[in-house]
Amino acid sequence: MLEVIRDVYEETGRVVGMKVAGGVRQAKQAVQYLVQVHETLGVAWLTPDRYRIGASTLLNDVLMQIRKERTGRYQNPDYFTVD
Repeated sequence: MLEVIRDVYEETGRVVGMKVAGGVRQAKQAVQYLVQVHETLGVAWLTPDRYRIGASTLLNDVLMQIRKERTGRYQNPDYFTVD
């Protein structure tokens, strides 16, 4: 999909955004998508109006990662909201 967006932009100059939805549950996955966008489309696409991740379940994992960075250990997943 990212390659198609790149091709459309190169051929027409039209900016097409992308929203990744469904299946993004871990911060590690979100980072992988960000790297793919950066490598395929460039840093200009790493803005909310061009690229978004629609994954409400990702929030819990991001909160767990932040807590681990602050305390040095993972919190029980039930500590945060459960979908």
